[in-house]
Amino acid sequence: MFFEQMHKSWQVALADQRSLLERIEVDLRPVFSQIAPPPELVCRAFEMPIDEVRVLLLGQDPYPTAGDAVGLAFAIAPGRVLSRSLRNIMAELATDIPTATHSGNLSSWAEQGVMLLNRHLTTGLGAAGSHIGLGWQEFTDAAVRALAQHHGRDLVAVLWGNQARTAQRLLGAAQIVASAHPSPLSAHRGFFGSKPFSQVNQALEKVGREPIDWSC
Repeated sequence: MFFEQMHKSWQVALADQRSLLERIEVDLRPVFSQIAPPPELVCRAFEMPIDEVRVLLLGQDPYPTAGDAVGLAFAIAPGRVLSRSLRNIMAELATDIPTATHSGNLSSWAEQGVMLLNRHLTTGLGAAGSHIGLGWQEFTDAAVRALAQHHGRDLVAVLWGNQARTAQRLLGAAQIVASAHPSPLSAHRGFFGSKPFSQVNQALEKVGREPIDWSC
């Protein structure tokens, strides 16, 4: 199921990770009704062809509240209350690019080539971080490495917080936009005022790629 959810280009790029992904799926199958996001959305970030990725935005874990997680890092299901981190992201967007609308629906970012990838693709309902030991980071590290090798300097990676920055060693020649995490605990220590959205667009334009319309 998980491997088949990915676009064929990712299936090729991550062929050597198939056995790991299948093992994780076997481990999770008995608790499919108790995981976030739902099983059919676990590999949603990989539905985008690898060629179409322009920006990698790394998160950590899915939201553990039932009905919130949608398989895209930081994104939340329509009609749900925005998380505190997502509210801070929208506040920074409003300051950075005042002309952008900011509802919190991040699917429009994904449609433009922003890969919203969590380091761990599942968690238990009501139990944040409970799947850290399943092997997800090994899998997503391989995905980040493959993405960096495929795009080189044409890729822009957004790393918010110390956990995301641990992936910098995997990113090769990719352009990096880094700051504190947007969570309430750290947003005032370097996220607010960092202008990540305009920084990303400047980096894309530097390599001749179209900027992102960050309205959402």
